[in-house]
Amino acid sequence: MSSGFSITPDEFREFSRFLEKSCGILLADHKQYLVQSRLGKIMQQRGCTSLSELIAQLKQPGGNHLKEQVVDAMTTNETLWFRDIHPFEILRNRLLPELSDQKGAQKLRIWSAACSTGQEPYSISMVIDEFKQGHPGAFPGGEEILATDISTTVLEQARKGQYEMLALGRGLSEERLHRYFDAVSDGSWRIKPAIRNRVSFRSLNLLENYATLGQFDLIFCRNVLIYFSSDVKLEILRKMHRQLRPGGYLLLGASESLAGLSDLYKMIHCRPGIIYQAI
Repeated sequence: MSSGFSITPDEFREFSRFLEKSCGILLADHKQYLVQSRLGKIMQQRGCTSLSELIAQLKQPGGNHLKEQVVDAMTTNETLWFRDIHPFEILRNRLLPELSDQKGAQKLRIWSAACSTGQEPYSISMVIDEFKQGHPGAFPGGEEILATDISTTVLEQARKGQYEMLALGRGLSEERLHRYFDAVSDGSWRIKPAIRNRVSFRSLNLLENYATLGQFDLIFCRNVLIYFSSDVKLEILRKMHRQLRPGGYLLLGASESLAGLSDLYKMIHCRPGIIYQAI
């Protein structure tokens, strides 16, 4: 089957409801082409000749693996190293100095939500390493970066910490490549253990409860809220607030803003860049 299968308006509406209920992603009415291009292979594997047949299989008992495949296919995993640069400069120049003074012997905990193939959490780990080189003795209690994503496929890639040169060329300097990666015989590069060991990966749907994750000093939730409805977005931000330690910080994507929650977060202008502090 080609990816050009036809979709009726009713099928698209039903699939859109399924996707939003499953993972919060809101499909705009003009996104039928996205469904066609991303689900063609799965439909062929499942022997489906229409989107209705696939939806019927998703509703059958024991359809969790298929549901995971479909959500995985519909999730956008666009990412790069040190994306938008400003959040990482704010981390190095403002947040890490502040937190190193506050934490004492306590562990620094950072959450990278919707981490995709690992570029964001590993970028954070590199910044921490660079900060510690200039500030010997900082964070004696250690540092932990929890990286989560709904896609088990990208998490598997992220855990390996091994990337082709094409992926490494997107935002990573030559100097950092040689400092933080080891060349592998197949032409790819593997991130060094000192950077990788600071990061742990976990499957998480942002619609779920976060209580078991514990408390964080910083949460990076960047370039993912744009895919959710306003109500879902607000609920996610409320739940994240509960996981931030008092005075902890939330960092959003460059095109994202936090509106309607001024009782929970205080906006701080860093010029350039904006961060949000938990009240």
